[in-house]
Parts: sequence; structure tokens; C-alpha cells
Amino acid sequence: MPVKIAFIGFGGVGRALAEIIEEKRFRLREDYGLDAVVVGVSDVMKGAVYHPDGLDIPVLLKGLKDHGTVEAYPELAGVVKGWDSMEMIDHSHADVIVEVTYTNVETGEPALTHCRRALDQGKSVLTTNKGPVAHAYEELTRKAEEKGAFFGFEGTVMSGTPALRLPEQTLAGNTIHKIKGILNGTTNYILTEMERGLEYGEALKQAQGLGYAEADPTSDVEGYDVRYKLAILSSHVFGVALSPEDIPCTGITGVTASDIQEAEKAGEKWRLIGTLTLDGDRVTGIVKPERISAHEPLAGVSGALNAILYDCDMSGPIFMTGAGAGLKETGYALLIDLIHYHKQQSRIKV
Repeated sequence: MPVKIAFIGFGGVGRALAEIIEEKRFRLREDYGLDAVVVGVSDVMKGAVYHPDGLDIPVLLKGLKDHGTVEAYPELAGVVKGWDSMEMIDHSHADVIVEVTYTNVETGEPALTHCRRALDQGKSVLTTNKGPVAHAYEELTRKAEEKGAFFGFEGTVMSGTPALRLPEQTLAGNTIHKIKGILNGTTNYILTEMERGLEYGEALKQAQGLGYAEADPTSDVEGYDVRYKLAILSSHVFGVALSPEDIPCTGITGVTASDIQEAEKAGEKWRLIGTLTLDGDRVTGIVKPERISAHEPLAGVSGALNAILYDCDMSGPIFMTGAGAGLKETGYALLIDLIHYHKQQSRIKV
């Protein structure tokens, strides 16, 4: 049976997943028995198109590239155009809703409403939006369980690097006492460029020129992005809900070139680090720039890379690094979730 997918939002990440599905179609069928069919797209800027039997992905993407809208798709029998996000969720008969809209992380909207609507109908949801998971993890995971649906959000913390799948599956049986990570590529890039002699403002401008930093970089440089990721990690790994606002947060704007040079002389490096600590049944979190020994694993993470360290009782410290951003990498995170959705549903049917 094909897995029918509808996209809510079709920016770079959504298109990346569609391209991956098309590129890996044969392997997904051969290796996982997964026949992924894109039946719908609804995007507030790019329009909407739906066909119950599936859309031709190359035709869909070419129409979007040439005309700037998915509604350039051919007027074939059964094709419906113009649905807003709620109509796509309600009427598309999709098995999986891929929610990749531009979302206000402080409120989780509009992604949070989309996730709730889909899960309430028993449709599975895959998302890379931090807001809904940081604000409503318990509610959304409970809805998914009650409806026999799947809620996947691997890409919310380290993009295509499986920071959430690792503790859940590979480190099963361990008690994780502490999590430390470099969870924002923009700030890490800025700090490593400052190690090369740039002032903060110069390094930020360079990061913006490369697309690592937004025109308004506040969420990154003030550490707010990392704070939301810690809230997700606390809920998912420790089972303890932390409000992002309850996590003390200091960004990198106060770190100067002289601070960087002073640390270098002492054999140390500055990194923006998010930390979660489990003490009994209590979890505390903090985000702040730290001077750490150049010999520590996190100190060796440079440029826009991310990294995470799980301190486990049996396996000891487990360290993983990889891309924390990028369209293809984030699209791959959605693919990870899609494959696990298919495995879960296959087990249920058996």
C-alpha cells in the first residue's frame, strides 16, 4: 500500500524531501517496502494542488521553478487546486502530513494548530518546526498515541544528525545524567571565525552573507534557538517538560575578540553550550557561552557544525557531531521519520 503524503508548507525543506523521495524511490521500495506518494501541497505563498492518486514530483517541481506556484501543475482529471492548509489536512486523505511552514517559535503557530488538527484525525505528522514540540510535546505525543498515529520531529534539534533517535534507540538501557551540546551552527560559525581574528560584527556579517544567519539574528546570537532545543531534549530524553522560558539563557553578543584571544593563550576555546542536567526526577537547563579546554570534544567542533554529548551511566560519554542545518540535511531528517513511521505502521498491521 502506498503511503500518501501531503505537505503543509513547501519551502526549501519541503522541496528537499520531495526531491529525496523521487531520487530514492527505488531504494525506499527495495530496502523498506516504502512506496511514498505525494498527493498534496498547500503553501500560503506558493498555492495548493492535490490529486488523490499522487502528483508527479518532477512536474510539480518544474512548474514551481518556472512559474513560482504549485498551481502551475497540469489541469488533469482529479486535480484540485486552491485548498488552504486546513482544507488540505481535512480533505486530502493523506496518511502523513509533513508540516514545514514558517512558524513563530515563541507561539508554535501556525504549525501547532496544523499538528493538532492532523493528529486529531488520526493522521501522522512529521515536522521540523521546533515551536510545537517545545511548547506541546506531551499533548502532541499523547494525541499520536491515542489515535495510533506517528509524530516525528527528528529534525527539530540537529537537522539530519539523529540527536533524538540516538538516545531513544541506540543508547536504550542507559541512564543519561547530562546532555551538553553545540546546537546552533550560526553562533558556532561566528565564534570560530572570531578565533581567526574577526571581530564579532564582521563574523556576523560574514555568517549572514553565507546564509547561516538571518537578517535579524536575535534568536541565534542570543541563544533562544538553543533554549527551545533544550526544552525538546528534556521532554524527549528525560520525560520532563521544561518551559523554554524557565531555561536561563545568555548569548554570544558579549564575547569579544580579546576574550577569544585570552582563551586561546590558555589553551581554551569559547563555545555557546546548552546543558541539561538530571538530578533525581528534576531537570535543569542553561544556555551560555563557556570557556572550555581545547582538548574537550566540543571544543573541536568548528564552523557551522553542531554536536551533542550524552553522559551515560553504562556506556559513558557518547559524542556525536554533524550538520545542524541545511535543506537536504533537514529533508533527510524528515525521511528518517518517514521510514520509522512506515516501520511502526507495518508492525501495527501485522
